This record gives sequence, C-alpha cells and structure tokens, in this order.
Amino acid sequence: MARLHLFDLDGTLLPGTTAPVEISRQLGLEAEAVALDRAIAAGRIEPPEYARRVHTLWARLTEAHVTAAFEGAPWLARIREVWAEIRKRGEYCAVVSLSPSFFVERLTAWGAHAAHGSLFPAVPFTEPVDPAGVLNAAAKVRIADRLCAEFGVRRADCVAYGDSSSDRELFGVVPVSVAVNADQQLSGLATHAYTGRDLWDAYALVSGSP
Repeated sequence: MARLHLFDLDGTLLPGTTAPVEISRQLGLEAEAVALDRAIAAGRIEPPEYARRVHTLWARLTEAHVTAAFEGAPWLARIREVWAEIRKRGEYCAVVSLSPSFFVERLTAWGAHAAHGSLFPAVPFTEPVDPAGVLNAAAKVRIADRLCAEFGVRRADCVAYGDSSSDRELFGVVPVSVAVNADQQLSGLATHAYTGRDLWDAYALVSGSP
C-alpha cells in the first residue's frame, strides 16, 4: 500500500520562522508578525483572530511581496528532492498548514501532490478574510482524511511531519510521525525526532533512504 506523507509548513519546512513572518518582513512588519505568532502559540488568540489580524497587517500586500517572501524564505534543504523521491516510489506528499493558502499552494510547484492552507482572499486584498476558511489543528486531521480518500490510502498509511502543538492531533491519529526541529512536548509524542536543516535526513528516518 502506498503511503501519504503529510508535511506541516511553519517551523517544519520553514525552520525557526513562519510564512506570515516571512511575508510581513517584505512589508517591514516582521516584529508585528512575530508578536502575533507568540500570541497564538501561547493560546492568547485563536486562529480566526490571528488570520484577521495578519489580514489587517497586510493591507499593502502585493503578489510581488508574496513571491519575494516565498523565494527568500529559509527553507529546509532538499524539499524538492524528497518529494521527487516520494513520487518515484508511487507514494503521495501533501502540505497542510494554518498559514495562508496563497503562500502554501505555491508548494505544488515543488512537487507536492496537494497543499492546503487557511483560505484568504486574493492578493491584493479587496475582501475580508472569512473565519470559516481558517484552519486549526483539528482541520489538519479532517484534511488528512480527505486526502486519504482522494489518493486511495488509509490513516494507517500516513506519515506526519511537524514541529508544534498544531500538529498534536494529527500525530495522534497516524501510526508514524516525525518531529522536525520540534518542541519537547511534540517530540515526546512522535515516532521519530529530527533536528537539523535537511528534509532528506528527516525523511530517511521513515524511508530507509541513505
């Protein structure tokens, strides 16, 4: 049976940072985004409120800013090589993130079979963000189930990669998980733990690839 590899984005594929911070840096608003990241991590605000605030923060956002943020972000090494190897094996890879869909979806060009994020209006914004489209930890499980149905696999065939509390629920329902540069709490729940800057090395923990 083929496997489905499910990757978190913020803190996982992007070690030490998040898509909103990288986007905000292009607008000179990095400190404000970092403060919002700390607030949601501490549970002081929920994902819909976080989305509303970053939407307001990005009033001047353009596609050029998003492209610069994506291309200049400090990605883990060998993401595309890992996803190419997964495809070569006849398996599937997807990204599921709470970050904005307009950023996350760019990863399909790198080889992800699917990429899901919180639904934001098109850039530049002319509409508010709809709270109903904002993802949370539980939504990661729902999307994983939907992807399983789409690709013809089961939860038992899934591998999850993540770094923080937003990945706890997904780690709890799949048999294999890799904590990537994760906090101690999540590492204690994971099948494997990896610290470093190369996705291939994290993937090798579950693939047996050298």
